[in-house]
Amino acid sequence: MNLFEKIFNYQIISRLDGSGTFMVTAHERAWLAAMLQHPAASGAFTPETLIKLRSLLEQDEPLDTSSHLIEKARSREKQVYHPLLRPLRRLIMNRSGIRITHCLKNGKIYSNQLGVPYRLEYSMVKREWYLLWHHIRNHAFMSTKLDKIISVTETDLPLERVNDIFERISQTLEGRKTEVLIEIIPQYNEELSRILYALSCFEKEVQYDAQQDSYTVKVCLLGEEQEFLLSKLRFLGKRVKVLEGHYVKKRMLEASTKALERYGALDTVKED
Repeated sequence: MNLFEKIFNYQIISRLDGSGTFMVTAHERAWLAAMLQHPAASGAFTPETLIKLRSLLEQDEPLDTSSHLIEKARSREKQVYHPLLRPLRRLIMNRSGIRITHCLKNGKIYSNQLGVPYRLEYSMVKREWYLLWHHIRNHAFMSTKLDKIISVTETDLPLERVNDIFERISQTLEGRKTEVLIEIIPQYNEELSRILYALSCFEKEVQYDAQQDSYTVKVCLLGEEQEFLLSKLRFLGKRVKVLEGHYVKKRMLEASTKALERYGALDTVKED
C-alpha cells in the first residue's frame, strides 16, 4: 500500500468514526451471530437490542466453532455477566436510593436495608462482581458480592443527601489509594504493549524519558489490590523494576530471596 492509499484510508476511517459508524468484517459478523445464539445473550442485552442485532445479522451465517474449539475438563465456570449488573448500573447513574436484601457466608440474611449504591467492581482475583454501597442506618461503607444479593429495589432519597454520601465515599476511597512506580527496563521496550496489557486492569499513568529511552508506569490502586499487582509483576519478571511503593518492593524482595534460597543460589549472588 502506497502513501496516498494510506492517507485516503485514514480520511475515510476518520469520517466514519466522526459519524458514529463502526466497521466490522464478515468474520466478526459471523462471530457475533454465533454469540447471539448463546443462552446468556438474552440476559446481556435488552430485548429491543437483541431483536435489532439479530435482524441486522439475518443474512450472515453464524460461525461454526464445533471444528475449531474443543472443550476440555474444567472447574465450575463463573460467568462474567450477572443479571443485577444492568439494574444496579442504572440506579447508580440515577443516584437513587435502594432497599437491599443480602446474605452473609454463614447464611444469615439482612432484609430491606436502606442504602445508596456507589459503584460496581469486578475482582480479577476472585472473579466476582461486587456492589460498593453506603449503609445509611449503620453509616458504613459496604462491599457485597452480587451473588449474595437476594433482591434490590429502588427507593426515593433526597438528591442532596445522595450527593453528600457520594462525596464522602469518594474521599474515603481516595484516602485508601496508594501509588506504585514501575520502571520498564529499556532493553524490553519492544514488549511495551505486552507489559501495559498485563497492567491494563489498573489505573495508571505512563511517562517516557527520551534521554534515557525508558518508560515508567505510575499505578494507582487500593491497598487490597496490591497482592494482585504483585502477581502481575512476578509474571513480567525481569522486564520491570519497582522504583517506589514500600510494601510492593518489600514483598518482591521477600519472594526473590525465598526463590534464591530454595535453589541454593543466594550465596552465589552475595559473593558476586
